[in-house]
Amino acid sequence: MATARGNAVFCLALLFAGSIVTAAETYPTKPIRFVTPYAAGGGADLIARTLGQKLSEVLGQPVVVDNRPGAGATVGADIVAKSPPDGYTILLADTSHAIGASLYKRLPYDAVRDFTAVSQVVSGANILVVNPAVPANSVRELISYAKSRAGELNYGSAGNGSPGHLAVELFKRMAGVDIVHIPYKGAAPATADLLSGRVQLMSGGMSAAVPHVRSGKLRALAVTSRKRSSAVPDVPTVAESGLPGYDVSTWFGVLAPSRSAAHAVSRLNAAIIELLKGADVRERFSPLGLEPTGSTPGEFGAHVRSEVMKWRKVVRDAGLRVD
Repeated sequence: MATARGNAVFCLALLFAGSIVTAAETYPTKPIRFVTPYAAGGGADLIARTLGQKLSEVLGQPVVVDNRPGAGATVGADIVAKSPPDGYTILLADTSHAIGASLYKRLPYDAVRDFTAVSQVVSGANILVVNPAVPANSVRELISYAKSRAGELNYGSAGNGSPGHLAVELFKRMAGVDIVHIPYKGAAPATADLLSGRVQLMSGGMSAAVPHVRSGKLRALAVTSRKRSSAVPDVPTVAESGLPGYDVSTWFGVLAPSRSAAHAVSRLNAAIIELLKGADVRERFSPLGLEPTGSTPGEFGAHVRSEVMKWRKVVRDAGLRVD
């Protein structure tokens, strides 16, 4: 009797193990929904559509980009957090995901606990630019000028809680300067007012700012990342220009719902690592000042946690809160 029961348990174990192997071998068997928490047409959308196209080629199933903008990228994140953890709904997350964790009082999800990390995709930098009317050619000169005119300079951003907003708030606190924040509904109107001189500086994306820098309409002072950017190798970092330790890196990665099937996460991770090796993918990301990175799920999960902690302090110190 005991032997029969033991044999039955053994057979069940074999069947269970076999089902796991089969699932791992066959995933995916239907289209994957790739939620992008930004509107179509921007840099994040370009990243999502590049990834979606390449993932479709590698995985052999359509990857459908679903743009769900709103509330600082939290609308799209909430959709994914509440989706089945089967690997068929994934999220394009970025720095805003970490910022939102402490910026919003009543998020309907936890930015760490309710997601499974799949892989970081790219990393890069924003660029600190000023209107040419500002008499500063370096970060040190900007700090000196701002200190002599406390509260008189304005900086634009794509909106309250945006990475560009928090990047300058961190700059202000590390430099000990008083610069007034002017939020806009997107990077385009903020850049337009920077060009016209209505605001004097901005921490913006490479793709929007660099063409104006090259035409002489804006002046680049520094990039915000720890290392110089290959997109503008002659522009120093903020850290090497007078604020040691300053590091605001742009990153994008893929998250899935919490407790997502391990075989699906593993397959997605392998596919992302594979597609990032392509020269054409690197060429598409380069104009955005982004470089392919790739990572293990564990590495990306640790990165998200560290970013949440980092921006929590900045949000608290700046007294920022969005209801």
